[in-house]
Amino acid sequence: METRELRYFVAVAEELHFGRAALRLGIAQPPLSRAIRQLERRLGVTLLDRTNRTVALTEAGSVLLREGRAALDAVDAADRRTRRAALAATGQPGLVLVTKAGASSELLSKLLDAYAAEPGAAAVDVLLCRPGEQERLLRDGRADVALLHRPFDSTTGFDTEELSTEGQVVLLPAGHFLTGRAHLRMADINALPGLPLPRWPGPDGTYPEGPGPEVRDHAQLLQLIALGRASAVLPESCRTQLSHDLATVPLLDAPAVTTVIAWPPHSRSRALAELIQAATRL
Repeated sequence: METRELRYFVAVAEELHFGRAALRLGIAQPPLSRAIRQLERRLGVTLLDRTNRTVALTEAGSVLLREGRAALDAVDAADRRTRRAALAATGQPGLVLVTKAGASSELLSKLLDAYAAEPGAAAVDVLLCRPGEQERLLRDGRADVALLHRPFDSTTGFDTEELSTEGQVVLLPAGHFLTGRAHLRMADINALPGLPLPRWPGPDGTYPEGPGPEVRDHAQLLQLIALGRASAVLPESCRTQLSHDLATVPLLDAPAVTTVIAWPPHSRSRALAELIQAATRL
């Protein structure tokens, strides 16, 4: 299979509409339809069930959509890493570190300062993202290294070093009647009237069903909590960056959060190795 054919198929499979897929790809619909038919003939399977009004994935099509996405992600990652390797060879060995916005801020600051003090330290670009995006950005090559948080982020397929473990707290508006408690439990949070937990978008950009507000970033979340529209469960290190209109209470039965530094196992970057060494020395 050609990369072009995979991109065409993934677009049709995600849109389930040849016209919209053609518009997304910037091509006319007839050559797109021909390319999909050619791909089906080459594989000897039917990938899409077509009628005059609908397009649906077959079982074989669902498999190729999943595998095709992974293959295209790998191709894109190879492209990005190759370009960065070329920059490194010309004396510009920059690193891209991705982390969830608002998470591990104090640890990240100490890490960047410690690494910058190393002789010959490379420039580090910090990419802040929404919860759950760090893993994808690291896998697809847009980042060289990431700060991930178990048990919420998967570290499967990465090399990792553990940096810290901490408990969790519930974040509430200052003055809320529960802020005077020494501690709470998760059941107390689930029963909070008028302060539902937020809903973050999934990988496809859609929000799960639920009563909580839809949030896009950490700043929006903090503002909603301060306004008394939501609550949140976060690692206790979030306390270092809270304003006066927010308060925290420890949670006894929330799982501990372990921050790890993670990187692709095939990386051969000296700059990355030195950054990881600086992290493990903290």
